Amino acid sequence: MKIVFHIDELPKWPVAQSNLVNTLAVPNVDLVVVVNGEAITGYLKPEIQQFIAQHQGQIAFHACHNAMYAHDVTTAQLPNGVEVVPAGIIDLVNLQNQGYRYIKP
Repeated sequence: MKIVFHIDELPKWPVAQSNLVNTLAVPNVDLVVVVNGEAITGYLKPEIQQFIAQHQGQIAFHACHNAMYAHDVTTAQLPNGVEVVPAGIIDLVNLQNQGYRYIKP
């Protein structure tokens, strides 16, 4: 099973984290989180950085370059392992074309 979670609102991070943990209980699941919009600043929060570190290798995290630029977030500020993609929306479409199911908490 392949699932992409889309987070574009900062207050949605805790709900998404809970959904992700619950989804990890399912065997053979491939998880990607695409973050854009104001939610991109969540990558700067210590609690989110810790969550990402705890789930390295279990969940792939993507950051929209356009959102980073709009919210003054640099690549150096991102947690290790976060992949910068040119445009979050295009990333979402590409992942869905690869068979990922779209979830927006």
